[in-house]
Amino acid sequence: MNEENPAAGGPAGADHCAQSAELEPLAAPVEAPEPDRPQRGFIAEWTVTVILLLFCTTSLVQAFVIPTGSMEDTLLVGDHLLVDKLAYSPARGIEKTLLPYQDVQRGDIIVFRYPMEIRQTFVKRCIGVAGDRIHLVDKRLWLNGKPIDEPYVYHKTGYIDSYRDNFPSEPYIHLLPGAREMLANHVENGEVVVPEGHYFAMGDNRDNSSDSRYWGFVPRANIIGKPLIVYWSYDAPTEALAGPFALDHLLDMVLHFPTKTRWNRTFRWIHGYPLK
Repeated sequence: MNEENPAAGGPAGADHCAQSAELEPLAAPVEAPEPDRPQRGFIAEWTVTVILLLFCTTSLVQAFVIPTGSMEDTLLVGDHLLVDKLAYSPARGIEKTLLPYQDVQRGDIIVFRYPMEIRQTFVKRCIGVAGDRIHLVDKRLWLNGKPIDEPYVYHKTGYIDSYRDNFPSEPYIHLLPGAREMLANHVENGEVVVPEGHYFAMGDNRDNSSDSRYWGFVPRANIIGKPLIVYWSYDAPTEALAGPFALDHLLDMVLHFPTKTRWNRTFRWIHGYPLK
């Protein structure tokens, strides 16, 4: 009788292989190494930063520079301001309790789009709100029948101007359409009466200010916000600040930054003065 040789691959060899397969543990599957996740790079981080800055500077605060002397000596030519754009935003629903909205108050310093050319931005002091009666007698402000103390006002001319200082009166100069409409439709008993949804604004440099006396009321929709702080003040002329940024102004700042910076005005808070 012939026996099958296990080495020849007969049944006995198959059993042996089967036993070996059962007894030998299976090797754990080898996982391919996970590729490194790409890290957010320098450009991506700065992209996020720029987006956040753009959001903040368009929605929360915005930087402005004072190019003219109409608010002297409260605000000077060359004062760089941060303006709170939320302060006067219209409140709706739950926002009234969650966000610091408020109405424009008499005596507030306000930033607004110039009614005659909305691409221009003006900074003035709110003198009257809706329903207020306003007139000037020999430079003195009268509000709702009472003379008002204005410690922030500077008179830099000694003479009395018949229209500017005794307002409202018959103008001897060309007025813009807003002022003509104001004088024609909003004067009662020798006083300007501020209509609903509008404000009357004047500069603190009362003798040298293009304000509501010359172009009319400020519409509520034109209000941008209120200035919070002077973060930097640099002694520069109006022509260097009113137009596009010029290379000669940049060179001037590089050469004279320490001497022309008004260090005593840096980080100066800006406050209104309540008028009653």
